[in-house]
Amino acid sequence: MKDKIVHKLNELQATAICGNDISSSCLYVSALTIAYAGQYAWISLLVVAVVLFMFRKIYGEVVGALPLNGGAYNVLLNTSSKRVASIAAILTVLSYMATAVISAGEAMHYLHNIFHGINVEIATIVVLLIFTGLAIIGIGESAAVAVFIFIVHLASLTLLVVAAIFFLINHGTETFELNWSLPHNPRGIVYTLFLGFSAAMLGISGFESSANFVEEQQPGVFRKTLRNMWGIVSFFNPVIALLIIAILPIVQVEGHQESLLSYLGQITGGNWLSWVISIDAVLVLCGAVLTSFVGVSGLLKRMTLDRILPNYFLKENKNGSSYRIIITFFILCVSVLYATKGDLASLAGVYTFSFLAVMALFGIGNLLLKIKRKRLPRPEKANAFVVVIAICFIIIGFRGNMVVGKNGEGMRAFQTFVQYLIPALIFVFLMLNRAVLINVAVSIVSYFYKPIRKFTIVSNRYLERLNRKIHSQEFVFFTKGDNVGILNKVMQYVEDNETTKKLKIVNVKSPETNNEALKKDLEVLDRAYPEIHIEFIEINGTFGPDLIDKLSEKWGIPKNFMFIGSPSDKFPYRVSELGGVRLIM
Repeated sequence: MKDKIVHKLNELQATAICGNDISSSCLYVSALTIAYAGQYAWISLLVVAVVLFMFRKIYGEVVGALPLNGGAYNVLLNTSSKRVASIAAILTVLSYMATAVISAGEAMHYLHNIFHGINVEIATIVVLLIFTGLAIIGIGESAAVAVFIFIVHLASLTLLVVAAIFFLINHGTETFELNWSLPHNPRGIVYTLFLGFSAAMLGISGFESSANFVEEQQPGVFRKTLRNMWGIVSFFNPVIALLIIAILPIVQVEGHQESLLSYLGQITGGNWLSWVISIDAVLVLCGAVLTSFVGVSGLLKRMTLDRILPNYFLKENKNGSSYRIIITFFILCVSVLYATKGDLASLAGVYTFSFLAVMALFGIGNLLLKIKRKRLPRPEKANAFVVVIAICFIIIGFRGNMVVGKNGEGMRAFQTFVQYLIPALIFVFLMLNRAVLINVAVSIVSYFYKPIRKFTIVSNRYLERLNRKIHSQEFVFFTKGDNVGILNKVMQYVEDNETTKKLKIVNVKSPETNNEALKKDLEVLDRAYPEIHIEFIEINGTFGPDLIDKLSEKWGIPKNFMFIGSPSDKFPYRVSELGGVRLIM
């Protein structure tokens, strides 16, 4: 029987969950941007707001056409290959890692303003450990708690802005005039804005969060979450940066980089406002840590179900939590904390590189959607030229983060990013090609261990049994009576992306349908692809979610191993209603 979602998130709840993630960047992005762009930081942040406005339609088109969880991984899985989708997934995991570490570290820096005796590095690990435990025992994102944190956070930021404006009214703009007259980068204002823009891209971290839980949202809510997130960061980030420049001498910013807004609160409102901002920061940044744990757990579980990661990670406790995924993620977070020595700039760089790469891949996914899935209905369309411009801005930001910082900080952050990316790519590549590697291992064992006949037999039996298990998974393609050219492309996709020995091709037909020509075509394809046995099945009825549920249960084949071609705008169901069935044509 089909599972039913009892409660779907409304606009406030969905905005709060993803808004806590993106709006938490308001607490540290101003300090980073001012460090590189000085008095022009607010302009750089405004440019970022323009880029984010472009991505509103890019995300809106993609998720409107493919309203399934998974973000960039999902769109590339349905428009390209599993290998390309895997790259997006790895980059997303890296961004989750850096988000968790940055958020936990920043939260503890703000807490340090209240309790000066705490060790920030140890406290950061404790926070990560606490949320590891919470995720394992099954405490995920609570909409009510998220809404509470979100409202408190917006109220705190608004209070800070109001206090800063009153401070300016009473003290004048002398500091702003002094800061504005400071010399800019010797390479010119444009280069200064380029550096500031590159650092400011951290301010839109979390914009992709809503796409990762779109199936849990009420119809029409997703696009509103994009609008709301854009509005929040487009207002608060430039305004706060401008107020900081107007109130604080820029030379003071670097000394308070880790908790700059708390310091701004102390200057403009006194100790009580500093405390309010610090407490708010701890709350919203810890909320972002939890979002990372929940998000990565769902993504890695999806990758495991798609056979990109080992089944080892599917083990669940009695509460239904994939605790092995969560523990592995905690270990990775601690390792990146020590690899960067807790340095905010390096951590921000690792996050920014992975996040920007995911954004670029999402833009590419949008272009692929326009080319390969023209018939898919979608509520809005992004202009292709605008998509290309947005991707170019992302590339500029990526390059900029390689050159920002002093003494090669940007390149060191990039190297740290690569140090985590390459092993992950190698691991996933090995998993996607494990059948080939097993056959190679069988040949090697047979060749080198011929003298030890017993060892060779035992080893080969184990490897061959493992190989049979990998290939035993069956796949399904639902055909509308497609011609042999389309079906040949289906076979090519399965051969290139999946490890299987059997494909069921199913035609849901009406009584008057004649499939004789289709059967002859499939006989030809069965001979052309000897490694994959084709089983043709005819079913009388109507194609839809109920039939998919029935066949999935009857054959024991997960829905994400069932494929369809791209439906037209006359198709009576949304893709999300098909339970994870993938588009491959």
